[in-house]
Amino acid sequence: MDAIKANVARIRDEIARAAESSGRAAEEVTLVAVSKTVEPARIQAAFEAGIRHFGENRVQEAQEKIPLIQGPVTWHMVGHLQRNKAGHAVELFDMIQSVDTKRLAETISRRALQAGRRMDVLLEVNIGGEASKIGIPPEEIESFLEEIKDLPGIRVRGLMTIPPYDPDVEKVRPYFRRMHELFQRLKDKTSPSMDHLSMGMSNDFAVAIEEGATMVRVGTAIFGARGQ
Repeated sequence: MDAIKANVARIRDEIARAAESSGRAAEEVTLVAVSKTVEPARIQAAFEAGIRHFGENRVQEAQEKIPLIQGPVTWHMVGHLQRNKAGHAVELFDMIQSVDTKRLAETISRRALQAGRRMDVLLEVNIGGEASKIGIPPEEIESFLEEIKDLPGIRVRGLMTIPPYDPDVEKVRPYFRRMHELFQRLKDKTSPSMDHLSMGMSNDFAVAIEEGATMVRVGTAIFGARGQ
């Protein structure tokens, strides 16, 4: 578990440097540890190392693990969410980062109202226009937000994206820059309450922060390769 503690410390340092280079404080960036396939003992070790936000990709896996983690944790649903599991997601998570259709937003809103709460959500944008990825096309995000922003059971807190992968992170930077421009335009024009731009993962989170990310989703760099 010492490796997890060392990894968290290293990532915190990288976040601080990237934030400083963009004129922000490290505290303005939320680190979400993506714990998909990670056993509870190692998630607990990350908590003991200072992590307070964790992200899960699957509702069923989260149902099994979340009750086993001790301490005040904020849970994020970061994977694709099926509408038939929205009720469970509302019960388990504090934020759903992967809203990509109007029907899903409506279902989350309805299930949240039934649970007596209002669900924080992010809208997933397919910034690279990749056919293999879900997400709202960038050119449709403003009209999409207008359609769902008044649903009573959700609170739109911002945007999320997974840009095209490239081992050369400088080739990914333009996508992050476009996302920040889109986020800022929506915030200024449509929804001033939007305060989160979730982008950047283990290989590119520093560049994402330099381009304006307020939240990064890091798994492998904390826990190691999946299955280890």
